[in-house]
Amino acid sequence: MAKRPVQDHLLLKPFTKNYLVWNRHGEIQPAEPSSIEVQATPYQENPLNTLMNDVFGHHGDEGITGVNDAVIHNGGKDIADERLHEASFDGSEFNEFVRDGNEKLHEGSKCTNLEFIIKLYHINVLCRISDKAMTMILNLLRDTFDGIRLPSSFYLAKQVICKLGLEYTKINACLNDCMLYLDDNSDNVQDTCKYCGISRWSLKKKKKKQAAKVLRYFPLKPRLKRLYMCSKTAEHMQWHNSAPARDGLLRHPRDSQAWKDFNATHTLFAEEPRNVRLGLATDGFNPFGALSSTNSIWPVFLIPYNLPPWMCMNHTSFILSMVIPGRKSPGNKIDVYLQPLIDELEDLWNDGVETFNSSSRNTFRMHASLMWTISDFPGLGMLSGWNTHIGLACPSCNFDFYPCYLRHSSKWCFIGHRRFLGRNHRFRLNRVHFDGSIEERGPPKKLSGVDILEQQQGVETRDQQRKESHSSGKRPRREVKQWNKQSIFFDLLY
Repeated sequence: MAKRPVQDHLLLKPFTKNYLVWNRHGEIQPAEPSSIEVQATPYQENPLNTLMNDVFGHHGDEGITGVNDAVIHNGGKDIADERLHEASFDGSEFNEFVRDGNEKLHEGSKCTNLEFIIKLYHINVLCRISDKAMTMILNLLRDTFDGIRLPSSFYLAKQVICKLGLEYTKINACLNDCMLYLDDNSDNVQDTCKYCGISRWSLKKKKKKQAAKVLRYFPLKPRLKRLYMCSKTAEHMQWHNSAPARDGLLRHPRDSQAWKDFNATHTLFAEEPRNVRLGLATDGFNPFGALSSTNSIWPVFLIPYNLPPWMCMNHTSFILSMVIPGRKSPGNKIDVYLQPLIDELEDLWNDGVETFNSSSRNTFRMHASLMWTISDFPGLGMLSGWNTHIGLACPSCNFDFYPCYLRHSSKWCFIGHRRFLGRNHRFRLNRVHFDGSIEERGPPKKLSGVDILEQQQGVETRDQQRKESHSSGKRPRREVKQWNKQSIFFDLLY
């Protein structure tokens, strides 16, 4: 009944055109006070200062003086010197890094020299610009703008970024993936492979010795210690222990039975929630896209599973461990390239490393463990040594499986999934929609690590396989076996 009068009133006396915000309905607006209250603008921390604080400690804009003041205000505990020692920097490099971080790009600029170089390097990586082109851009900026403080070449710019602790190690490798040249020193430099005898150096470069194949390895210890340098990340690294399990569903690896069994077996490791649990993932890709189809490079990533589920699988949380060079896939010889990582993981498991926790402001001995590997089926065969190219390819069924070969398509088929159903399930008796037989088997037996080691008793060691493969002029014809090798990951068990 009241709808019609309201509509008439709106037609006779409509809202004014400048009436945009309908928050008043005829009431008298109170008079505003004559004095103007000045609101303080919220403080916004410079992201570059946050980055420098995470690497060196909270020094602010005062350089070394600010560090000493921070030590005094923290009850005399030399936190800054401890972080400075962990970052492996001396005082001169630290002063130079702070100067680059505080020096303006030019007079009146809001951007510092270091901040501009980091953004420029980010563009170089995303747009795949060559170093020569970046040097030309830097020279153009130096010639165009007077008083701008930039390095004369992109090589010098990268030297500034290397002070952030993002360097890697170059390890020469055999061209046939036989070995890594790890034992080199100034007095003893090995020029040929001890297995195949091929030269270590590239024949294309005659004036200067250049390795034919180079492994880029990123040390793991400083990158794990870096996770605890930032106070926010250090708190997230303990999420798996502090966050309550609400509904009992599998939402994170910590909810799995494997995680719980690991805690029950290794109680000393589980008592310290700051110990790192890692997963390893690898796969090959073609770095040249459609321009070439003969290259295959294999990056190896580590995933810290201490982080919450919305962070641990984010690409920003991945730790690049190494880049295995091409042109061909390493195959079963991937263990040769994983040797530096396995040595470091073994050291982290047995001895650990002293790490500063910025959230609690104390030092603890951090240990690490490799929990799982993530890969596709061909990658599984390379990492584990289990032959995935024949009928017994399923690692869960192991030898308890009946292979099925499709003759017309020349493929192996895996149709034994009915054995996982309940005993009274109707699919077990269905002959028509499956392979024409009744499924009476139960699920396969779950094998332990001891059972797997017993199966690998007759498998040749890696050194024996490499020596036999190069003992004659051609590669010997090998018998097709289910276990091709004993994976290097089993070295962590001894």
